[in-house]
Amino acid sequence: MVLMASITCHLPLVTSSAQDDTEYRMEIGGGLGLQTYQGDFSGSIISGMQPMAAIVAKYKSNPRMAWSAQLGFGQLKGSSKDVKTWFPALNANPVDFKTSLTSFSLRYEYNFWPFGTGQEYLGAKPLTPFMAAGIGLAFASPKLSGTMPAAENGTPIEAPSSVAAGTLNFAFGVKYKVAPRLNLTAEWAMSFTGTDKIDGIKDPYGIASSGMFKNNDSFSTLQLSLTYDIWAKCKTCHNDFE
Repeated sequence: MVLMASITCHLPLVTSSAQDDTEYRMEIGGGLGLQTYQGDFSGSIISGMQPMAAIVAKYKSNPRMAWSAQLGFGQLKGSSKDVKTWFPALNANPVDFKTSLTSFSLRYEYNFWPFGTGQEYLGAKPLTPFMAAGIGLAFASPKLSGTMPAAENGTPIEAPSSVAAGTLNFAFGVKYKVAPRLNLTAEWAMSFTGTDKIDGIKDPYGIASSGMFKNNDSFSTLQLSLTYDIWAKCKTCHNDFE
C-alpha cells in the first residue's frame, strides 16, 4: 500500500516534467534535392533529374499538423528525342529544352504520429511519416535548342521568355528529430501546373486542350530538408489549460 501510494503521488510529477520542456511554434531552414520534368517530352519519372534548393518555413499548429511555405530554385530539362511519341512538327526537327524554375508553395502537412522528442508533448515520436497537399505558383524561363519547327503559318516556333502558372501540390515523406530543436525531412512531391509551356512548346500534337491541368506540364521533387525550431510557446499560458 505504501508503495502504491508513493507511485501514485509521483505520477503527476513525471507527467508534468515530461510536458514542461519548451514547445516551439515554427521551423525555418533549407533543403536540397532533385527535380524532374513530366510533360510531352519526358521519358520517365526519373530521367533528366536536375539539382534544386529551397528555403523552408513551417508553422506548427500542434504535434500532428503544420502549415508550410517553401520557395524553391532549380531547373528542368528534356528533349523530344527522349520519347517514342510521334509529334507532327517535331519528328523531323527534334528539340531540346532547359527551363529555369522558381516555385512557391503553401501546404498543409499531417503527421501520422505526434511529432516531437516526447519530452515536450507526452506520446510524441521522434520519427513519423507524413503527407501534405497545397497550392502554389511556378515561374519558368524556358530555352529551346535545335532546329525550331514551323507553326501553321510557316514562322518558326519560339519559346516564351517567361511563363507563370498556378500549381497543385501533393507530397509524402518522413520526419526525424535529429536533436531537440533540429528536424530532418525526406520527401517526394508532385506539382501539377496550369500550363503546357514549361518546356517552351504548347500543344506539340497540334490539338488544343481544355481544363486547368489537362495535358499540362508537371514536375516532381525529391528533397532533403533541415529545419530549426524557433518561437517558443509561453509555458505559463500553455500550462493554464492543464
